[in-house]
Amino acid sequence: MISTNEFKTNMTIEFDGNIFQVLEFLHVKPGKGAAFVRSKLRNLRTGAVIDYTFNAGVKVKKAQISRVSMQYLYNDGVNHVFMNNETYDQVEIPLALVEDQIKFIYENMNVEVVYFNDTEVIGISIPENVVLTVVDTVPGVKGDTKTNAMKDATLNTGLVIKVPLFIENGEKIVVKTTDSSYVSREK
Repeated sequence: MISTNEFKTNMTIEFDGNIFQVLEFLHVKPGKGAAFVRSKLRNLRTGAVIDYTFNAGVKVKKAQISRVSMQYLYNDGVNHVFMNNETYDQVEIPLALVEDQIKFIYENMNVEVVYFNDTEVIGISIPENVVLTVVDTVPGVKGDTKTNAMKDATLNTGLVIKVPLFIENGEKIVVKTTDSSYVSREK
């Protein structure tokens, strides 16, 4: 059990029969009345984000979350299949649990599968930046480098993002997973 005064960003808690990740929190001590903690929580089972206000000092249970390194194998049409790198066990994860991250991963890529109480899969964890390959984009025109003009590029995962005009087909680029934006060429 932890107190709401001990909240930290990305901490996972069990509350109201669900598992939540603390996205934001703010301790408020009004001039009159008791202190409270305003929080923004993401339900790890449904992905829904809620705002909730706790009284200061209320105890909540800390969720037991574990991460296992696994390799993405394939999509069978209904589920995405991952393989444990140590035991070679395969885990099928429904699209609903990974739909935000699946556009950044490709076959044979290593990711972390997130478990609750070592039994229930609640999603996957991917790095903040990933390296992807440009498979389709229009060629850049000489002399177009004066402005910060951007063009569409389709990546090897099917994701379409805006990239600078100098990016060519076949290049590896770094993409930020939080907002699907171009970061740089891979070095």
